[in-house]
Formats: sequence, C-alpha cells, structure tokens
Amino acid sequence: MAVQSGVYRGVSAAERASERRARLLEATLEVWADPRQRTTMTAVCSAAGLTERYFYESFGGLDDALRAVLDAVAAEIEQVTQAAADAAGPEPVSQATAVLEAFVRFLTDDPRKGRVAVIEAGAMPALRARRTELLRDFAHRSAVDARDRLGLPHRSPHEEEIAGLLFIGGMAELVTAWLEGALEATPEEIVATAGKSLMALYA
Repeated sequence: MAVQSGVYRGVSAAERASERRARLLEATLEVWADPRQRTTMTAVCSAAGLTERYFYESFGGLDDALRAVLDAVAAEIEQVTQAAADAAGPEPVSQATAVLEAFVRFLTDDPRKGRVAVIEAGAMPALRARRTELLRDFAHRSAVDARDRLGLPHRSPHEEEIAGLLFIGGMAELVTAWLEGALEATPEEIVATAGKSLMALYA
C-alpha cells in the first residue's frame, strides 16, 4: 500500500524526484567545471549515479540542466552579495568592499561555480544569451546599488548603464584570467583594485 501511494521507506515520490534532481545538478556542475572532460548527458548521469531515465525526469535535455546550474549559481551570488551589503555599515567604501569580499570568497570557496558561470557558459552557444542576460542584470543592479545603497552621485540611466557594464564586464574578464591561472593575484588584491574601480566609475 505504501509503494502504491507513492511513499517508499517513508520518502514520497516527490521527495525522491527532488533528491535525484539535486544529485543531477551537482553532477552537472562537477562535469561542466572540469576542463578535462566533455560535458555530456552520459557524463552527468555517470557522475550522479543515475540513468538517463531519471535525467529526463528532471530536464528536457542537457541545455536545460546547464541553464539550471547557471541560474542557481547566479542566484547564489546575488544572495551572498546582498547579505554582505545588508550586514555592512552605511559607509560607501566599507559596503563596496564587503560585497566584493563576499563575491571573491564565493569564488574561492567553490571555484567550479565561478568557472561555469563566467568562463564555460560563454563558450556554449546555447547558454551565451542567458549569460549575457545575467551579466546585464548584474550590471543594472550594481548601478542601482551604487546610487541607492552607496549614496554615490545620481547619473542619467544611460550613464548608469554604461558604468555598470564597464564594471561587470571588467570583473568578468578579471575573474576569467584569475580562475584560468593567467593572472597571479591574491583575493585581497582583487578586492582592493575592484573596489577602487567601482568607486571611480560612479564618483
């Protein structure tokens, strides 16, 4: 009766499906971030220890799984930087530093997430548009935060968009070089330089 009702060993069918989806998302992140292997559905299923049947239970195809990982990483970045901003004091430089420290710490805590969001997503045609959309959203929010949170001078929407894109685009290139090992820098150096750039763009 328990199996027929969808409950097995105290776990519902929906809970089991959710657990499998979480395993597949983690496996997708792991495979996608590894430059030594191709990102395929077969590789993801193997890493998750699940069959393709269960992959299609959660995703319409590989691109759907990759997009879900990309969106999850973007949401996590937003969450940690927002929390850092909320916890920081009202002084502009301190608040900007706290946000940048949280972002860099996020990258160092799990470099896979920075790699897939900043590097790998841009290399995949199916995800390039979504990556661009997310970067532009971050650029817009950085402009709004500089004006409203940091109390920096108001600019026209056009000027704010330019400044936001310059900052986020520059950060994306900086993080790419750093994660790929082309740039030798400490987290503290990156935070300090990025903070100066942010303040200069909106001053």
